[in-house]
Amino acid sequence: MSPTEIAKVCVDLKRRIGGDFYLISASEEELVFGNRRCPFGAAVKDRPSLCMMTSNVFGRITADNLGYARVDLEETIAQGDPGCRVVVRLNKDNKGEVHEREYYRAFDPDLADEL
Repeated sequence: MSPTEIAKVCVDLKRRIGGDFYLISASEEELVFGNRRCPFGAAVKDRPSLCMMTSNVFGRITADNLGYARVDLEETIAQGDPGCRVVVRLNKDNKGEVHEREYYRAFDPDLADEL
């Protein structure tokens, strides 16, 4: 899938579980999402560990399709922000912040000969 197609899948998945995610921007370098409503509702307040579901889902979908993803939960409702801002970086550039999570394709057939 292309980055734009990946973004559509992520937004649709979150919509289906009660979130209100939307795409802010898409490029070959990153996908930026916003969110106005958490799927966990008020239960997410002061529980940022619940945001790992978003990180894992967005990171895994992206990495499985493009080979790599790095997810930054810049703003979250869980931490008291009015909404969420999630950045999914598509290229490994060694500039990752400690709080960002990296995801890799589970199996890359192009690398099978190297294993």
